[in-house]
Amino acid sequence: MLEKLAELDRRYEALTAQLADPAVLADHDRWQAVAKERSRLEPIVEAYRALRKVEEEIRGARELLEGETDGELREMAESELKALRARKAELESRLKVLLLPRDPNDEKNVFIEIRSGTGGEEAALFAADLYRAYTRYAERKGWRTELVSATPTDIGGFKEVVFMVEGEGAYSRLKYESGVHRVQRVPETESSGRIHTSTATVAVLPEAEEVEVEIKPEDLRIDTYGAGGPGGQHVNKTESAVRITHLPTGIVVTCQDEKSQHRNRDKAMRVLRARLLAKAEEEQREEIARRRRSQVGTGDRSERIRTYNFPQGRVTDHRIGLTLHKLPLILDGDLDELIDALATSAQAEELRKVE
Repeated sequence: MLEKLAELDRRYEALTAQLADPAVLADHDRWQAVAKERSRLEPIVEAYRALRKVEEEIRGARELLEGETDGELREMAESELKALRARKAELESRLKVLLLPRDPNDEKNVFIEIRSGTGGEEAALFAADLYRAYTRYAERKGWRTELVSATPTDIGGFKEVVFMVEGEGAYSRLKYESGVHRVQRVPETESSGRIHTSTATVAVLPEAEEVEVEIKPEDLRIDTYGAGGPGGQHVNKTESAVRITHLPTGIVVTCQDEKSQHRNRDKAMRVLRARLLAKAEEEQREEIARRRRSQVGTGDRSERIRTYNFPQGRVTDHRIGLTLHKLPLILDGDLDELIDALATSAQAEELRKVE
C-alpha cells in the first residue's frame, strides 16, 4: 500500500506543476482534466502525508522512551505514543477506504424513475412524495433537476415520473435509492383510521455517454403523437411527444415534457442510453454473481429497501437496520444521514472483499 501511496504522491506533485504550465493554462479542457484528477488525489495525498508525519513522531517518541529514566517523563512519552499509534491506525483505515476502486459511474448525472406500486391512489401519492424529497435534496446539493416525463393522477400523485439530476457526484449519492420503498399511513379518504401499506419503486440510472452504448438506427422505432394534458386534453396540437422503442430489448421510452419534438427526442434518447447501460451492467453483475455462486442483493429493484411509517414518524432502511425518527425532514430532502450510513456500509463491505 505504501508503495502505491508514494506513487500517487509523485503524481499529485506532477499535476500541481502542470496547473502552472502555460501550455496547460492555454488549453481549458486540459486544465480542467488536470485540476479534476488533482482534486481526486488530494484527500489521499493529505492522509498519506499525515501518516508519514505520525510515523516520524512515533519513531521520535520511541527514541525518547529508550533513553529516558525519569518515571514521569516516561509516562508522558508512553501516553503520547499510545495516542500516536491510535492516530496511525485511524489514518491507515481511512487510506484503505480512499484507495478502494471507484465506481466509474459515481461522477455521472442520473435519471431517476419513480413508479407507483401496490396501493392504487395512495401509492401514486407516495410516488409524488418521493419525487419531492429527491428534488428538494438536489436543491440542497446545488444540483439541477429536469423533468423528462410524468403520468399524474387527478389527486396530485404520479403513476410514473422520470426526471434527470445533474450535478457533481449525483450518482455516488443517489445510487443507494434504487429499490422498493414502502409507506405505512392512514389515507385522507380512510374514515376508520386504518393504516394502509403502499409501495413505489425507484430506479436510479447513471447517464450513459454515446460512446458507452451503441444504438443502431435500425434497432429503433420512433413514434410521435400529440402531448396529452390532464383528462385527455391536448397540451398542443402538433405531434411533439416522442415514443422510442428499442426493438432488440423491448425498452420503451416516452417524453412529452418539452414543446419541441426535437428536444423530446433528445431527452428520450438520453433516457434510453441510460436504461441500456443499466441493463448491460445488471447482466454483468448477474454473471459475476453466478460465477461466485452468491446472491448480489444490494441495489436489486425487487428488494424492499426502506419503510416510511407515518404514525410513528420513522424511516427504517432494511439493508443496514437503521431507523431514524425524522420522517418529515427526510421527505423534505434531508437525506444525508441515511445516505452517509449506506455509503459507509458499502465501503465496509468492499473492504471485507479486499482484506
